[in-house]
Amino acid sequence: MTRENNLFLRVTLAFIMFHLMTITLMSQDKIAQNAAFGDEIDKYLHYSVPIINVSTLHNNFDEFIILDTRELEEYEVSHIPGAIYVGYDEFSEYSIPEGLNPDQKIVVYCSIGYRSEKIGEKLVAAGYKKVYNLYGSIFEWANYDFPLEDMNHQKTLNLHTYNKAWSKWISNPEIKKTW
Repeated sequence: MTRENNLFLRVTLAFIMFHLMTITLMSQDKIAQNAAFGDEIDKYLHYSVPIINVSTLHNNFDEFIILDTRELEEYEVSHIPGAIYVGYDEFSEYSIPEGLNPDQKIVVYCSIGYRSEKIGEKLVAAGYKKVYNLYGSIFEWANYDFPLEDMNHQKTLNLHTYNKAWSKWISNPEIKKTW
């Protein structure tokens, strides 16, 4: 085997390994605690925005700006600590926090990820390059027992579940569901 062939083979193998690792990592981001909840999420998402799982966000929290794309009524009950409300129905370019850097890492979330995916698409179209949709969104965050805060920045166990039907996806028995 010639030196060029050997180099080509090693580069090709490295390329394949990189892509296999990327696919593996992305599939790990798509794992919900409750498999049925994961199946439900898959019915709604198109994966048009890269996803991030709740553990990755929790473990790297300070690296991200977090945007809550639910409606104000939902946000006021509770939200991920430090999340900035941008809404969904009334979202526009004016909803984007002033001074947000297009190269900054941004995580968007809603109840399960559908609305946040739509807002994530708009952010990408507006030139934001590192936008991630939180897989399972605030429901999965609460199921992992990660902290929620209220409008006074106090820890809370209250969670607006959009409506009664969607509340079944909250499996954490400590969470007080409202709709």
